[in-house]
Amino acid sequence: MTNEDDLLLLDKQLCFPIYACARKIVAAYHPFLKAIGLTYTQYVTMMVLWEKKELSVRDLGQRLYLDSGTLTPVLKKLEHLGYIKRQRSAEDERVVHAILTDAGLALKERAKAVPEQMGCHLAKEGVLFSQEEIDTMKAQLYKILECLR
Repeated sequence: MTNEDDLLLLDKQLCFPIYACARKIVAAYHPFLKAIGLTYTQYVTMMVLWEKKELSVRDLGQRLYLDSGTLTPVLKKLEHLGYIKRQRSAEDERVVHAILTDAGLALKERAKAVPEQMGCHLAKEGVLFSQEEIDTMKAQLYKILECLR
């Protein structure tokens, strides 16, 4: 095997452990999110709306690194569940806003347990990180995301 071939070894890739880890993390969240009736993508969407209360769909997609083809079905489902409403902007009808409803705000109370449940799950599995390690990892991952934006 040549040095050039080494570049194609799975263990040489940065993307693979990130990809595999992301899939495993989302799977680990599944039972906790199922209990509150959300998928992972719905959950992260709601987290942004719990923070902002209202946001244009375009800005929401940018914040979540999601294209409209992925985000639109998520918003439709959240709207169907009564957690958000979508409304065209009065200033520019091309702009659609996602707005948190009272039911969506109430869901936040049920969702507050999820981060702790996930933390306990990881600790049970022997995955322990200091806050400094977590902050460093997040900073490095956001650096990659910004490069690929």
